[in-house]
Amino acid sequence: MRPRCSTCPTRARRARTPSSRSASRTSRSSRAFRRPSSGGVSGGAARVTASSDLSGLKVWVLAARLPTLTAAVAPVAVGTGVAVHDEVFDLGPALAALLGALAIQVGANLANDVSDFRRGADTAERIGPPRVTQLGLLSQRQVLTAMWGAFAVATLAGVYLTAVAGWPVIAAGVASILAAIAYTGGPWPFGYRGLGEVFTFVFFGLVAVAGTYYVQAETLRLEVLAAAVPVGFTVSAILIVNNVRDIETDAVAGKRTLAVMLGRRLSRWQFSVTLALAWLTAVALWPVGFGPQALLALLALPLAIGPLRAVLRSEDGPTLNSALRATARLHLALGLLIAVGAAL
Repeated sequence: MRPRCSTCPTRARRARTPSSRSASRTSRSSRAFRRPSSGGVSGGAARVTASSDLSGLKVWVLAARLPTLTAAVAPVAVGTGVAVHDEVFDLGPALAALLGALAIQVGANLANDVSDFRRGADTAERIGPPRVTQLGLLSQRQVLTAMWGAFAVATLAGVYLTAVAGWPVIAAGVASILAAIAYTGGPWPFGYRGLGEVFTFVFFGLVAVAGTYYVQAETLRLEVLAAAVPVGFTVSAILIVNNVRDIETDAVAGKRTLAVMLGRRLSRWQFSVTLALAWLTAVALWPVGFGPQALLALLALPLAIGPLRAVLRSEDGPTLNSALRATARLHLALGLLIAVGAAL
């Protein structure tokens, strides 16, 4: 067990617990939509009725894209793990940071659902998971209302965290919400200009980890940013799989993701290099002050085999969808292991 940091901030714990949550349900009339078959873009489609498969709450769960929420959980866990080691852990701000991160992720997903539909990126030819706006399961107005609701929840968490840690929380929160909207929306959507990986690395890696630590410690150390780097790489890997899967349909829609720019072959190498950098930077936490516990990250290495094999060998939509989910699990596992190692 490594010695406690003599220069780390210490302060009395606060007992604050945020609580704000709302829920809404919408029932929809029966609609038919297409679900891609295992044949990929050009494969057949099976008709499924929304009344039997997707209705009410299930539609909203689909819209929120629950499997992507690991992108919000992992960085909060890492930031909190470092806070535990530095003896500045504070449950109230940690929970508020988690709530804010989850709300921003859901808001970003809803914004993306509408924006991609409006720009023609989500069509009947998509091979990824269903999108509620494109399928007509929810109207654009409903999805946008839910998006603003999610950002309102994030704002409430931010108000509490601002009272705890001051104005830097406002800057980080506003920037995160604007980036979530501008990812595929607005006049210059950077997700359509090959900058999606940069967005995810910065906001779901560096900002999320550093912000979680800051609201508990009210200061920041370079070691915290170092712990954020492998998290940024693995969350970027999730997006790479998504973009490799959609490379043909995105190209047709004019969505110039980095995968479209690089092509499938180089994008596969991009995925491989990104995963390699994730583990290299995770192990490198040992010499920068995290001790041998940083090697716990290696326990997640076997989880990379499946998605790596799928991305390198397959162009099949369902296979890449499975690889996407596996990469999300990998991201969460690596983040939790880094968090545990940091806390020890």
